[in-house]
Amino acid sequence: MKKSDKTPLKGQSLEELQQFFQEIGEPDYRAEQLFRWMYEKMANSYDEVTTLPKSLREKLQKYGELSRATVIDQTGNATDDTVKFLIGLDDGMNVEAVYIPEDDRVTVCLSSQVGCAVDCDFCATGKMGFFRHLDAGEIFEQFRILQQFSPRKITNIVFMGMGEPFNNYNNVIKAAELFNDDMGPNIGRKRITISTSGIVPRILQYTNEDQPYRLAISLNATTDKDRSNLIPINKRWGIRDVLNAAKRYTQVSGNRITFEYVLMEGITDRVEDAHRLRSMLKDISCKLNVIPFNEVGSAYKRPSDNRIEKFLEALSPTPFALTVRWSRGRDINAACGQLYAKNEKKTRETVA
Repeated sequence: MKKSDKTPLKGQSLEELQQFFQEIGEPDYRAEQLFRWMYEKMANSYDEVTTLPKSLREKLQKYGELSRATVIDQTGNATDDTVKFLIGLDDGMNVEAVYIPEDDRVTVCLSSQVGCAVDCDFCATGKMGFFRHLDAGEIFEQFRILQQFSPRKITNIVFMGMGEPFNNYNNVIKAAELFNDDMGPNIGRKRITISTSGIVPRILQYTNEDQPYRLAISLNATTDKDRSNLIPINKRWGIRDVLNAAKRYTQVSGNRITFEYVLMEGITDRVEDAHRLRSMLKDISCKLNVIPFNEVGSAYKRPSDNRIEKFLEALSPTPFALTVRWSRGRDINAACGQLYAKNEKKTRETVA
């Protein structure tokens, strides 16, 4: 499917919108009006932008594209209200986003790419291969759809969906700036978390630029041999490189970093893994998020509750904060890439 020839306006900064309005012969203040409508009021069509005169809305319709994504499929969970969306983009590609309501917050998990080139062995998205980056507008469109679905204001954003955010660094940072803008959703900087599988040069860039958002790293193993099998980029930037970059980030920024650690039976859930993990992280200002594996559609297995308890006992006491993230939406294909894969299979069967 061919993309529209119109200029995509969703995802543009205020300065970029002002330049666009100048090019079509309109004053800067009109750009600010549209900016607020797009990012604060979640306008999805020019008809909704009532502060703009009809003649300007018709002009924008001719030159600029506002609506850029639609819901293809969604699946929900009756027990914890987690809802996963498959979102169609204007070139026919699809990405996933997840809505996760809790008592004191509403978190959304957003994608940064169609597919992923990192090819983590346990990840359904990695098995798709890589198609392309999302631009900032396509990232924002995921947020818009989930915010319009939600009866409550979204409070937290995590870039932990499809793709490696640091391989699409500029667009992810631009989207985070739009989320944080006080003329937009105005989500606090510390409520926006960008996750990486360990792209060390980007971690260092993020640190040097003093980016204000939270940082999370998917560690997922305690030896280079195991991590290289699970996350191939570990062959380029090993665990020691990742930990050194993480420690530098905490020292320069003053922020605590989050390490994600997925428990897979017989691979990452051994007592010796717990001992190594505690030793590796003890001198880093961090929080450890332990995640029992969501095994739907995977050859890897989630450990039994008994093995999980033994791992946590071996890990304690920890000199760092520890949380266990019992996977939300285990019965709705909530792991990255699973709803995408289900729909691709359905499409292939229909065509056949």
